[in-house]
Amino acid sequence: MPRLFDSKEIKTALKELPHWEHEAKTIERTIEFDDFAQAIDFVNGVAELAEEAEHHPDIEIHYNKVRLILSTHSKGGITDKDFDLAEQIDTLVDE
Repeated sequence: MPRLFDSKEIKTALKELPHWEHEAKTIERTIEFDDFAQAIDFVNGVAELAEEAEHHPDIEIHYNKVRLILSTHSKGGITDKDFDLAEQIDTLVDE
């Protein structure tokens, strides 16, 4: 069962994920691609990771920009599940 991170733990964990930002009860990242097709390909990759993890981000798509918002809704905040998925998502961006 995941447990909520406190603000100090979130700050420490984000040192390993420099592209992510802490916003209230979420961590967020926006990624810009060359075009819409690349953005959608990326979102499809995120969907596969999310299904495998059984942990689903909120996703906003604005043409070539994708905003990802991670939170463990059942816990009302940020848990290790969010950081684990964020790390996996970062590997997709680096490919």
